[in-house]
Amino acid sequence: MGRGRQKAKATKQARDMKYFSPATDLSALERELAGGSGSRGGDYSAVGDGSDEFEYSDYADKYADYVPEDGDDR
Repeated sequence: MGRGRQKAKATKQARDMKYFSPATDLSALERELAGGSGSRGGDYSAVGDGSDEFEYSDYADKYADYVPEDGDDR
């Protein structure tokens, strides 16, 4: 396929995607956003509780004596 036909095909596909509007089930969207009993989402209550936070000081103490080998720029 020549460059002109290839570009025309890509333009047609882009236009089709731009103006494509599938049917939206607004009631299902409302249920999902409301977080009702039918929601399949996970339990996010433990997010950000700080229990598994990265502690730099733990690694700083552990690797304080680390000396890189020749050619290792870390």
